[in-house]
Amino acid sequence: MFQQLDYSGEKTKDYELLIKQLDALSTGESNQTALLANASSLLNQFLDEVNWVGFYLTENEELVLGPFQGLPACIRIPFGKGVCGTAVSKNKTQRIADVHQFPGHIACDEASKSEIVIPISRNKEIIGVLDIDSPIYDRFDAIDQDNLEKFVAQLEKHL
Repeated sequence: MFQQLDYSGEKTKDYELLIKQLDALSTGESNQTALLANASSLLNQFLDEVNWVGFYLTENEELVLGPFQGLPACIRIPFGKGVCGTAVSKNKTQRIADVHQFPGHIACDEASKSEIVIPISRNKEIIGVLDIDSPIYDRFDAIDQDNLEKFVAQLEKHL
């Protein structure tokens, strides 16, 4: 299992390997559900101190639950609501150190304390988000954000 490392170079190298694993698992597959299921599983195995890893997919003006690892989750989230809906409406990664301080946070799991949400695009249109929750405050740093954005960019190539 991935260990949180102080040396950013090692952490980045671990992420690079993760992204290569994603590419190897995804090459030649066109089924979106299968791709997202494997991506969520891969992240869940790689990241420590997380309690939910998954995807929400756009449908009309809301996000609908997709493949994930973790406890049951909210099924529908309107654009602009919560961290996930905000990521879509702003088309920007949301890295939240304390979700309880985020206006309009939607608490699917009360154990979650921090969160990162990254928009996923196809042909310049947002098709969903990667959502990762943690039971500790300030779990995600700039290195995580940069590399998880690279993970999503790699995933987008296969979707």
